[in-house]
Amino acid sequence: MPTRARERLVQTAEDLFYADGIRAVGVERLLEASGVGRASFYRHFASKDDLVETVLTERDQAWRRLLAEGVAARGGHPLAVFDFLAERFARADYRGCAFINAMAEVGDADAAVYELARAHKAAVTEYLAGLLDKAGYRESETLAAQLMLLIDGALVTALRERSAEPALRAKAIATALLGR
Repeated sequence: MPTRARERLVQTAEDLFYADGIRAVGVERLLEASGVGRASFYRHFASKDDLVETVLTERDQAWRRLLAEGVAARGGHPLAVFDFLAERFARADYRGCAFINAMAEVGDADAAVYELARAHKAAVTEYLAGLLDKAGYRESETLAAQLMLLIDGALVTALRERSAEPALRAKAIATALLGR
């Protein structure tokens, strides 16, 4: 019977990194919480940094898929992004944006983790541009960058306020922006 050690390590790391931060979680804690042995850890990952990169890469793919599904379920309009976010912000386990958190923790703009976070934000912005273009908005790339700024602000503000309200305020601003 396979142990699925890699999957357990990735899931445990994602949960712990999101809840407590990347730097606060050491390899020993990951091993203990996942039930995976040290040799197995190093069979799958060269280092903790390698595991962090894997976690962020997989989280990026999963989060963007959830976003697209959530927006589609709400009619597909670009403003539906904010309704999706409001639902996420209302969750008891909301701890902010994993990618913003990772950039803040790492700080080094040349680090692989920082680049993964930057790539995630670029991919979400590109997704927004696609939504805007499909909805018939001109200058979709410029508008997408502006919506991304609102989204990032809402992500951080929701963490500070522990509320879904920042998504609704950002949606009001986006509505005005798209209506002009």
